[in-house]
Amino acid sequence: MRKWRPIDEVSMRHFWVKVFAVLAMALGGGHVAVAQSPAMQGSAATVAIAPRLHFSPEEMRLAKAAASDPALAAFYGANGLKPVFTGPEGKVRRQALREAITNMPAHGISVSRYRPQALAAAGEDLAAEMMHARMLARLIHDLTGGVIDPAKAVPGVHRKVSRPSAARLMGKFVLSDDPAALLSGLAPQNRAYGALQTALQEMSALSPPTDLPRAPEAVWRLGMRGDGVLPLRERLASIGFAADSSDPRLYDEALSQAVARYQQAVGLDPDGVAGPNTIRRLNSDGVDARSRAVLIALERMRWMGDEDLEKRLVWVNIPEFTARILEGGEEVFRTRVVVGKTEADMQTPEFSDQMEYVVVNPRWNVPRSITVKEYLPKLKANRYAVSHLDVVDGNGNVVPRDNIDFARYTAANFPYRMRQKPSGDNALGLVKFIFPNNWNIYLHDTPTKYLFAERQRAYSHGCIRIGDPFDLAYQLLSQQSDDPRGVFHRALDSGRETWLHLKPNVPVHLVYFTAFPDDAGNIQYFNDIYGRDATIWSLMEKAGLDLGA
Repeated sequence: MRKWRPIDEVSMRHFWVKVFAVLAMALGGGHVAVAQSPAMQGSAATVAIAPRLHFSPEEMRLAKAAASDPALAAFYGANGLKPVFTGPEGKVRRQALREAITNMPAHGISVSRYRPQALAAAGEDLAAEMMHARMLARLIHDLTGGVIDPAKAVPGVHRKVSRPSAARLMGKFVLSDDPAALLSGLAPQNRAYGALQTALQEMSALSPPTDLPRAPEAVWRLGMRGDGVLPLRERLASIGFAADSSDPRLYDEALSQAVARYQQAVGLDPDGVAGPNTIRRLNSDGVDARSRAVLIALERMRWMGDEDLEKRLVWVNIPEFTARILEGGEEVFRTRVVVGKTEADMQTPEFSDQMEYVVVNPRWNVPRSITVKEYLPKLKANRYAVSHLDVVDGNGNVVPRDNIDFARYTAANFPYRMRQKPSGDNALGLVKFIFPNNWNIYLHDTPTKYLFAERQRAYSHGCIRIGDPFDLAYQLLSQQSDDPRGVFHRALDSGRETWLHLKPNVPVHLVYFTAFPDDAGNIQYFNDIYGRDATIWSLMEKAGLDLGA
């Protein structure tokens, strides 16, 4: 049980500061008048409105109740400290909120997160007003940027979630002629999110009722007979795969065909044999690995809710080992990629940025982490090791190796950089694609082409190697030149490092979807190579997402 602690004077002062801030916002609908300097005064000067000096007891109570929540404080302050969930109009808003909550499982979010039973039992007092307002703010938060904040909780995810103002959307909700429609439109509206929702709905339809007896694990083939066939039939029939029989304990042809149809529907080999994998899936609560992948994908899409995915963009799905150019949501280019290794310090991070340059004949400025971890020990043993790289001082000058006592230095104090000249053997190949970022991640060519024949392609130090780099360059340059090949090859033939500025810049999204729709809307599944889904799933469970309801 929590111990009672007296509220100290500083905490009480902070509380009243928040209350007065709410009252200040209520002075004329959220605007506080300020005195103007003589230089600002003139024909365009704003006439200050006299502030309210008195507040009713009800308004004071509302201000106190909202003060601890910034979104509610801003909303009620701008709304003149008036309740919005009472009276006839409040009834319409309460119904719209409860309708939206009922529909949250379609987004993979549990209704329990919004306390529907408590809302249904609430009256029209201040506590009920605050409960409805808090649940509205929570629902807005969840649909417009996801339930969890990935950058704070998931290693390797540097995605900045940009959420709209909850107070502003609450204001729109109150003024809307159709508040239910306003709430239903808050989630991402792109086709990928819709396809994932459809997949989730179909998966839910393939989950038998929880009150049915489970089928014992076994291997059932044509002609076999036993009591275990009875619950197998019952569970299949409950989700639309009925197989009527005069002998329900017999595993007959009709039942085998029903099992095959079920297997095909859930992504199993449709051999018509009810083995352990089939029976486990049929006995599950619907939250298998694929369901989890879809739920996580929906959450990831909400993190990107502010991104315009209909623009021309570069889309790199890390666990798919694939990069695409999309236009209007349609694929116009695709290539295989190699991504970062599975070691924690070499994984490719997730973030979005703007691609600014195609760099032809690039020099490779070796990242310091690689220099001191991999190359410095070799140079200590043999100063002429890794001879394909130049040793460079802070001014960019090449330093003869004979002038350096490598044994003097450690990873902490090594004062030099390493750089590779442009060449076909350069670690970056003949072209790289730059979108300046804090993690020094970019797309590039590579001389090690054989790795693109592998199915699992996690071999780099974090950057993304492109299987068809010239074709990618042509596509990116095609928006600014009638002869993108000519532009590229003139720069290539020069032998010099050449930076080609992309006009306009192209959005690039490094994403991590283990479930994502293809062009036909069918969900494709990929391995969780970095184990990030497991971390996200744990956070989703704690946040109260729908894990099988």
